[in-house]
Amino acid sequence: MLILNGALTHFANPAANSKNLYSDSQRDVISIARAADAIEDIKTWPGYAETPLHSLTAMAEDAGLGAIWYKDESQRFGLKSFKALGGAYAVACQLQNVLETQLGHRPSTADLLDGQYKDAVSKMVVSCATDGNHGRSVAWGAQMFGCGCVIYIHRDVSEGRKEAMQAFDADVIRITGNYDESVRQADADAKANGRIIVSDTSYEGYMEVPKDVALGYTVMLAEIVEQLEGDIPTHVFIQGGVGGLASAVAGYFWDLWGERRPRFVVVEPVEANCLQLSAKAGKPVVVEGDLNTLMAGLACGEVSALAWQILSNGADDFMTLSEEAVAETMQMLAKGYKGDPAIEAGESAVPGLAAAVIAARQEEFASALHLNAWSKVLVLGTEGATDPELYKQLVG
Repeated sequence: MLILNGALTHFANPAANSKNLYSDSQRDVISIARAADAIEDIKTWPGYAETPLHSLTAMAEDAGLGAIWYKDESQRFGLKSFKALGGAYAVACQLQNVLETQLGHRPSTADLLDGQYKDAVSKMVVSCATDGNHGRSVAWGAQMFGCGCVIYIHRDVSEGRKEAMQAFDADVIRITGNYDESVRQADADAKANGRIIVSDTSYEGYMEVPKDVALGYTVMLAEIVEQLEGDIPTHVFIQGGVGGLASAVAGYFWDLWGERRPRFVVVEPVEANCLQLSAKAGKPVVVEGDLNTLMAGLACGEVSALAWQILSNGADDFMTLSEEAVAETMQMLAKGYKGDPAIEAGESAVPGLAAAVIAARQEEFASALHLNAWSKVLVLGTEGATDPELYKQLVG
């Protein structure tokens, strides 16, 4: 019997767009047309390989669902996270922007990889704040394209994640505050020292670079569409955080499938549910405090302004998941459930899957979300063991 322990809360978004009209302002954040160049570019990078879309047939059957598809990002570019796509692509875009201003023409990513402008690029420094995976991508991109890199982490980021960024020659600075405070510190220091901020969250006065980050993610989404071979999910359960990934997924599929788009369910930790609280308030809300959660990549208290442009009416439901479901879901995936593929999934990869399975087996949530034997659920396994020591502790 499929049993996952864990408590859920659910809020149906009253602002959800029942007419399924994807606006021009939303397309300016993410769209099929704007994604095309990023997809074409990233597929030419060294080490690019499509990641698997697993069908969890046994789990779906025992949960009373028609299908569960799990996009497995555990090996993306060797960085073990979908964020390898976004941060590194945005680094390339920023270097191209600066060189275009200096040279009067825009070099290609291939030019950067070949080192044609290494003298100029070596004088540039990119920077960001991170829970781990985005910073690792930025550091990898900086090393790959030949610029300097300074990363800010908060007090709760593990030493393992810090060392993973240092392995790409990044200068990593730990602050005593939380994630949102590290974002502000990185921004202030970048302005003082002439660094280029490459953040995956947007805020007042900083909107364009996070669009490039989100465009990088669309490589994963284009792969999913091809792998589905014409099938369309009825539901997508996706992790929250600041909303960058969630908005990219919602926007891309909304633009692609229009009125046939899936029901879109955002899942967050109980202690870091800024998206759910923002939906309840009808405007962005900040979650204060320590944001304590095992789901380290989702420990965010402030909504990305760009993400909210899409999620405010593009997300149908906002849910929270309690902590105890996380390790149990990771263990179940690692073993392979009743013949389903064995999957390496980090603690921030599993909330969408856990919420879908728990909700499907509880009448209150199944009814509210219209989950039944005909439902085809897509979840995104956003990371593998990005913190190997913690993964070992949780999975064994």
